[in-house]
Amino acid sequence: MTDTPTPYRWRWAALFVILAAEVMDLLDSLVTNIAAPSIRADIGGGESTIQWMGAAYTLAMAIGLITGGRLGDIFGRRRMFLIGAVGFTLGSIGCGLAQGPDQLIAARVFQGLLGAVMLPQGLGMLKEMFSEKEQASAFGMFGPVMGLSTVGGPILAGWLVDADLFGTGWRMIFLINIPLGLFAIAGGLGFLPEWKSARAVRLDLLGALLAAAGSALMIFPLVQGREHDWPLWAFALIAASVAVFGFFGWYEGRRSRSGGDPLVEPSLFAKRGFSGGMVLGLLFFSAMTGFWLTFSLYTQIGLHYSPLKAGLAGIPSSLGMVVAFIASQALQRFGRKVMHGGLVVMALGVAGIMLTLHLAGAGVTPWQLAPALTVTGLGMGFVMAPFFDTVLASVEPHETGSASGTLTSVQQFGAALGTAILGTVFFEQVKSGDFVHAEQVTLGVELAMMAVVFAAIFLLPKHARPQGGEGAEDAQDGSAEAGEPAAAVHA
Repeated sequence: MTDTPTPYRWRWAALFVILAAEVMDLLDSLVTNIAAPSIRADIGGGESTIQWMGAAYTLAMAIGLITGGRLGDIFGRRRMFLIGAVGFTLGSIGCGLAQGPDQLIAARVFQGLLGAVMLPQGLGMLKEMFSEKEQASAFGMFGPVMGLSTVGGPILAGWLVDADLFGTGWRMIFLINIPLGLFAIAGGLGFLPEWKSARAVRLDLLGALLAAAGSALMIFPLVQGREHDWPLWAFALIAASVAVFGFFGWYEGRRSRSGGDPLVEPSLFAKRGFSGGMVLGLLFFSAMTGFWLTFSLYTQIGLHYSPLKAGLAGIPSSLGMVVAFIASQALQRFGRKVMHGGLVVMALGVAGIMLTLHLAGAGVTPWQLAPALTVTGLGMGFVMAPFFDTVLASVEPHETGSASGTLTSVQQFGAALGTAILGTVFFEQVKSGDFVHAEQVTLGVELAMMAVVFAAIFLLPKHARPQGGEGAEDAQDGSAEAGEPAAAVHA
């Protein structure tokens, strides 16, 4: 608990500080999709550099998130929030000043790691500052802010690159984090309460290192293997990744049985709903992130759109997602059927894009793509909105902390995996010089991934909350309440 009760007025001030941190993270996960071609043209690097601009950030975030919340329990959430905010801001400056691709990628990794230290603390503090009755209003603020960031982020990135403010070009997409970061730091010092876990918590360093090693061993060969014509070491590293994750699972079980604090509760993987949610989340967020990356590359490199025009071209999909987030609140009683329906709608949208490209060819316009993009965004939103609540419905109340952190890490790892896999598919097909064919093949791979996701949804509980009657037995008491923060933020 906090040392002293936080005055009511400061609770809401603290909420806006935490929202600023969330906006920084969301913008930085989106902007490089739009700016990547311009960045590569300026500082050089191969095609894999474009993939690493996004994957380095999301992979570092995935690795750090699973430990970030535990650091707040040990050292204090306000302290770790401030350390994360300072580090994230310095990382943004490093990105903006980078003179080569290696420097930029290293700065992106630093950003991701410090962001993973910063973000979990805010959610934890909100749970402590607000009563259960107030939490619905507090977490309800995340939806509109995240929606506006999703719509406005790519447009802002495109405008900043095209505007070339003060001769900074693409660098301003990172330097714009400086005022946001200073606001988060000043607000954190002024309004955030100190909090530290009353229970002695031990950090699972070996578990964190194993999770990091397994993730890196998977992503690195998927990104770099294509440029080296898929040498034997690429497949050896992927096999090593599987072995490391297997050892990680064994070690976490051993640590739990010996009375330690495991990074991930082993009991979670015995639950069909949670294990299915892991598969679903990994593939869905891979497909979604890969979609945004390759669409941006196709419009800029293939269709020669400016960064701003490419950002504007994606608006229909972003608006579709926002509409779906709002509409999904009225469809909660249908449970996982909403996710199944959303996936069908998303597949129809992706198929519509493929048909539009086939009919319009290289001369396709944003207006011609808009209907199919809107449908795709609607589908994405209907899958994303209930995802966290539905998956968390299958876990026990005492497991929700570990489950939420693990799911969020899987979301970020899926984003890195999608950048690696679908970016590689796109660049492999682009070798022929036919960008329309390259994008269609990539979208075809996404449809195959979505078919697996559709099957995985059947493993989830029928409802996120007890409905009475059918599906009520599938949801555990208290799990929905624990899942609300994650769902609110990451939708």
